[in-house]
Amino acid sequence: MFERPKSGQKAVLVHLEFPSTDFDSDRREFEELARSAGVEILSVIGGSRQTPDPGLFIGSGKAEEVAAAVAEHRAELVIFNHDLSSSQERNVEKLVKCRVQGRVGLILNIFAQRARSHEGKLQVELALLQHNASRLVRGWTHLDRQRGGGTGLRGAGEAQLEMDRRLSKERIATLKRHLEIVRSRRNQNRLARVKSNIPTVSIVGYTNAGKSTLFNTLTGDSIFASNKLFATLDTTVRKLVLDGGEPALLADTVGFIRDLPHDLVAAFRATLEEAREAELLLHVIDSADPERMTRIQQVNEVLLEIEAERVPQLEVFNKIDLREDEQPRIERDEQGRPVRVFVSAKDNLGMDLLRLAVAELLRHDLAEYELVLPPSAAKLRAQLFEHHAVKSETLDEEGNFHLKVSMPGERLRGLCVASGVKPPETLNIIEEWALSP
Repeated sequence: MFERPKSGQKAVLVHLEFPSTDFDSDRREFEELARSAGVEILSVIGGSRQTPDPGLFIGSGKAEEVAAAVAEHRAELVIFNHDLSSSQERNVEKLVKCRVQGRVGLILNIFAQRARSHEGKLQVELALLQHNASRLVRGWTHLDRQRGGGTGLRGAGEAQLEMDRRLSKERIATLKRHLEIVRSRRNQNRLARVKSNIPTVSIVGYTNAGKSTLFNTLTGDSIFASNKLFATLDTTVRKLVLDGGEPALLADTVGFIRDLPHDLVAAFRATLEEAREAELLLHVIDSADPERMTRIQQVNEVLLEIEAERVPQLEVFNKIDLREDEQPRIERDEQGRPVRVFVSAKDNLGMDLLRLAVAELLRHDLAEYELVLPPSAAKLRAQLFEHHAVKSETLDEEGNFHLKVSMPGERLRGLCVASGVKPPETLNIIEEWALSP
C-alpha cells in the first residue's frame, strides 16, 4: 500500500483544457504561480477533456502519463491547475506515488509564504485549516495497517484522525474569534474615518498589475513591491493628498486572481472589506498584458463575490512604459467624468492626472469660492494655504485678504469652525467675517 511521502519543490505540472477556457493563457499563469511558490518545474503535461473524470480528474491514461513523468524526473510533487476533490487527490497520489496538490493548495501555499502581519498569518492559517479539513484522512491510514485492525475495531489511525479533527475544529473556532476581533477593530477605524469626513480609496486589481508600486508612488511609501504574484497580502493604509490639498486615505489590498479560493475569500473577509467600504476603487490594470480585458472581467467577478460591485471604479491602466507610443491621459464618459487613466507607476508618469481624476470623482461638491477675510481670520487663511486650496490672493487697502479657493463646501465650513471663525449662511462672496464668541 502507498504511504504518503514528504512533499518537495520539484514538481510535474498538470494543466487540462476544458470548453470555454483559454489554454495558453491559463497555462502561463499556472507556471508563474508555481514559480512564485518556489517550485522547480520539471515537466508540464497538458491535455483536453470535456468534463473531469470522477475518480482521477484526468482519466486513467493521462494519470499513467503523469506517473511516468514523475518516475522519469524523480519528482516530489504533482500540481494540478484545477480544483481536485480530496478523493481525487488521494486516488492520483496512489497511482503516481508522490504528493498531489490542486490549484487551491498552490495558492494557499503562496499566501502562507507571503503573510507578514499577525492578521495575515491568522487569515492564511484559517484558510489552510478549512481547506485541509477533508484531507486529514490521508495522513493516518498507515497506523491502521501497522496495527492490523479487524472488523468493528477502532484502529490507531481512526483514533489519531478523530483527535486531529477535534484539534483542527477547535483551532478554526479560535482563529475565527481572533479575526472577528480584527474585523471589529477595522470597523471602528473605518467609522472614525467616516466621522472625520476623510474618504477612503482602495486599490484593487489582478495580481502583479503593479498595485503596490502605484501605492508607493502616490503616497511616497516603501511597502514591498515585486514582480511576483501575490507580493502583497497585508492591507496598508496611508494618507494621500489630492489636487487642491484635500486629504484621502489610500488602501493597498491583496491581488485578485481567477477562481480565487472561497476559503481564502472567507478568511480574508476583514481585509477585503476595505474594498467594499471604500468610496472609490482604483482598478489597476496591466496595460501591457494581452489578457487584460479578461483580467478586468475576472477582477469584477471577485468584486461581485465580496459585494463591492457597486463601489464606483476608476480604471488605472498601468505600465504604459511597456507600450509603444502610449502617453499619460484621462479618458472621460459622456458626462465628462473620468473613467480611466493611463499611467506608469514605475516611471512616475501620469500621477498628476491620476490625482486630478481621483479628486474629481471624490469631490462631488467641489466648487470655487471668493472669500474676503479680515486680518483677524489669519488662522483660517493659513489653513486654506495648508490645504493647497488657494488659487489666488490679493490684499486691499484695509488689510483684508481676497482669496479665490477651490474645495468642498463642507470642508470649508469645517475649517472655519476649527479656526475659530463663524461661517456665514452662504459660502460665496463673503465680506464680513467675525470670530466665534
